[in-house]
Amino acid sequence: MDAFNINRRRFLHGASASLALSTFGLPGLDFVNPPKPYRVALIGTGWYGKSDLFRLLQVAPAEVAALSDPDQNILQAAARLVSGRQKSGKTPRLYTDHRKLLAENKLDIVIIGSPDHWHALQTIDALKAGSHVYVQKPTSVDVMEGEAMVAAARKYNRVVQVGTQRKSTPHLIDAKKNIVDAGLLGKVSHVEMCCYFHMRANGNPPVEPVPAFFDYDMWTGPAPLRPYDGLPHIRWWRTFMEYGNGIMGDMCVHMFDTVRWMMGLGWPKRISSTGGIYVQKDGKSNIADTQSAVFEYDGLNCVWQHRSWGTPANPEYPWSFTLFGEKGTLTGSTMQYDFIPMDKAGQKIHKDVVYEKEKYPEDLKEEKIELNAAPATRLHMLDFLAAIGQGSRPVADIEEGHISTASCILANLSMQTGRPLVYDPQKRIIVDDSEATGLLQRPYRQPWEHPLPDRV
Repeated sequence: MDAFNINRRRFLHGASASLALSTFGLPGLDFVNPPKPYRVALIGTGWYGKSDLFRLLQVAPAEVAALSDPDQNILQAAARLVSGRQKSGKTPRLYTDHRKLLAENKLDIVIIGSPDHWHALQTIDALKAGSHVYVQKPTSVDVMEGEAMVAAARKYNRVVQVGTQRKSTPHLIDAKKNIVDAGLLGKVSHVEMCCYFHMRANGNPPVEPVPAFFDYDMWTGPAPLRPYDGLPHIRWWRTFMEYGNGIMGDMCVHMFDTVRWMMGLGWPKRISSTGGIYVQKDGKSNIADTQSAVFEYDGLNCVWQHRSWGTPANPEYPWSFTLFGEKGTLTGSTMQYDFIPMDKAGQKIHKDVVYEKEKYPEDLKEEKIELNAAPATRLHMLDFLAAIGQGSRPVADIEEGHISTASCILANLSMQTGRPLVYDPQKRIIVDDSEATGLLQRPYRQPWEHPLPDRV
């Protein structure tokens, strides 16, 4: 696609536009308006897929050409919403198989909001079809999937933005610039990250017939085919390792990615983790309700802790990160940040999340919207579009998303094997551990074929 830019009026619409310009280095507002709206498709029309799509529609001229979902009810409902939101009023073409969608539509952008076990295959298929991709985190369910996604993005020369939008969260951008980069923390030698949300779905629903409106085989795709015990979406699938990587893969990836971005960190030198199901033993859920992990760097440990039971260590920051520096401490979350200097005479700094309810009143009518995340996702979309137009890497490029995702997956593998792991990203092996190396690639259900970096 030719270089393009964003409509000036729409770009100025959000209060965070100036942040985008200064933080992402976008070249002012000298953008060339696109000759026609960008053709967009959404794969996975559930809650967050639609949310990402609607944020794009708010900041760029776009025509939603197609939607795909194996649930006909969700698909039809999404089509009605999209028709009402896009300027043309047109209803997108509807599919239950993303492969047919990609084959029948020439698209500029594909947004992927499907469950984690589909991210890799759908991203790679979209890249092969010539589209740029916005894919939700985590990037993959195993390490080799992520390596293949990076290889495909580079091979087909397309932009892939990962939905780790903390990097585009206005108050966290401010914290990076005015606290971390400004040197107020001094040397940081310890980081703590946590999630204490009671978010682990559980229970023992009975096995039942698959409803006619739901293609369960297609929804399952390359994952193991569990006995059907009710619609897996929205939250039920997240409680099974068959489809993801538990709370570690769902929530740690956000905070660890934010810490790496703030501090300029790459791959950890070594990863170790312990945990399991310690408290919530009833029910079918097989993800850990309690887990600790350490991501080691030279002179720095980044420590993660989650519990889906009990109370948070700090009720003000139940899902957060804390950077401990020699000159002060920075704690941040999706809602706020606080800097506390070591010097009692120093100034404490507090910033809250930015809302844009007045500028985007339609947000208030959107079902299940995360109002605190909407401004960040809009900025994330602007950065994505600017990278496409400039032929550059976005702030949450697939390689960065892969490092954060794979590190969390490796933490789970460490918990599974009971030993620390050292990953070599050049050789794509666990150093001196053939057993753990064999776990870097999950088996796929036939006839689906696992993507590999040298075969994309």
